[in-house]
Order: sequence, then C-alpha cells, then structure tokens
Amino acid sequence: MTPERASVSVVVPMRNSAGHVQACLESIRAQTDERVELVGVDNHSSDGTPELVAPLVDRFLSLGPERSAQRNAGARASSGDYLLFVDSDMVLEPNVVSECLEAASADPAGRTIAVIPELSVGTGFWARCKALERSCYVGEETIEAARFFPRAFFFELGGFDEHLPAGPEDWDLHERARLAGAHVVRTSAYIHHDEGALRLRHTLSKKFHYGGSMGAYIRRHPGLARRQLRLIRPAFVRHWRELASEPGVAAGMMFMKSLEFAAGAAGLSLAFARRRRSR
Repeated sequence: MTPERASVSVVVPMRNSAGHVQACLESIRAQTDERVELVGVDNHSSDGTPELVAPLVDRFLSLGPERSAQRNAGARASSGDYLLFVDSDMVLEPNVVSECLEAASADPAGRTIAVIPELSVGTGFWARCKALERSCYVGEETIEAARFFPRAFFFELGGFDEHLPAGPEDWDLHERARLAGAHVVRTSAYIHHDEGALRLRHTLSKKFHYGGSMGAYIRRHPGLARRQLRLIRPAFVRHWRELASEPGVAAGMMFMKSLEFAAGAAGLSLAFARRRRSR
C-alpha cells in the first residue's frame, strides 16, 4: 500500500472531555496528509462531550467501560488501512500521520509500528514537573509505546487486552507486537499532551486506578516490568543535566513520582487482596 493510496483511521477514546477534545480533533483534521478517518468513542460522558464531538468526527460510538474496550471498538468500526490511537487530551503536530505512513510504506511485511514521542504542556507547578519528567522519556524504549499500527497486524495481535483496561495496556500491546516481529520506528513529529492545570490529587488518583490492573501486566511481562516500574528510572540519570538546570522543578518531580509510585503500589495491593478473597 503506497502512501498516496493508504488511509489512516484515528481512534480517540474520551470521557468528560469537553474542555479539551476539540483541540485534539482539530489537530487531527489539520494533518498534512488528508486521508484520515476520525473515529470518536465516548464512554458515556455527562459534560456534553457527545454533543460536541459527534458532528466533528466521521464515526461516533458510545461505549465503555474503559479505554482498551473503547479503542478496540473504534478499530472495529473504522475502515482505514492503518490505525492511530490518540487520547482526547493530546494535540498532534501536522506531520504525524504523513511520517507514520511514509515509514509503513517501506515495509512490505506490513509490520511497521510507530512510536510518536510526547511532550507535556500545562499550567502550574505540577504540570511543569510532569513536563520535565516526560521530556526525559523521549527516546526511552522501555517507556514509550507505539500508537500507530497496520490494521491487519493490530487485529492479528488481538488488539488491546481488555483485561488491562487502563495504564499498562499501551506497553502490553507494544511488547506483544515487538515479540511478533514488529519493525518499530519513531516519528520526528511530536504529540503534545495537555495536562491542563494538573492537580496532585488527580494524578495520584489516576496512578491508584492504573495500579489495579498492573498485576496482570507484571505477571505477563515480568522482566520488562522490572525495568519500567522503578522510582529512579535510568532516563533520569541520563538527563541529570536537564534536571540539575531546574532544581526546584526536579525536586517537585521526584516528590510527585514518589507519591505516584506509592499510589500505584496501593492500587496493586488492593487488587491483589481482592483477587485472593475471590478465590
């Protein structure tokens, strides 16, 4: 499939995303390659997201219960030769789709998957901490995960594991693709992840929720999980100069990471206790 003929379906899961989803959709419509189908999958929002999004996308679904199920349903409802999965709080640089297609077109086996590097943006101190953290992960193979897949390869892999509803599902699919012989490429174009006015309570709640599904991921990929799930990541050591240039923000980042680590561990422990009681 040549870049001139191939098409890309961009699947955007969302829930109560009215405050930021329009910027996401506009960035997808503004791609330099116009052969894009836009699929929105809303998880029963109560803030007007469906009314805002439905007129702006090519296909609109209302489905839950979590992001993995939304993404899989959006993929099944799509028609593109390739699939790109984007969250509703992300804004794409204009060349993301064209770079993904160019890389994929050179692979006759149809197993090229693309990592799109991310930068965080937002307002306030905690958003600055998150932005500094994420900047350290650019090029970090154990942290970044592919978002672009050939359609046939995605379904051959079985899509996202819906038993990993939120958190490690990206890592899991990337690793399964790699083990199945995927050719992994990276774009030079970025995704900008809008953290908004990030609050510490929000990020801790999210990590606690993610921790609930982390046990299944650890059992499936124990070696990889050991490298990923550590407080002091090698990426921080490699980028010590950048951290040292912003000591206050770096200290805040490590404080936030410590609390996130504890929140994730608490979520994991609670899920483990529930699993034992259910036996």
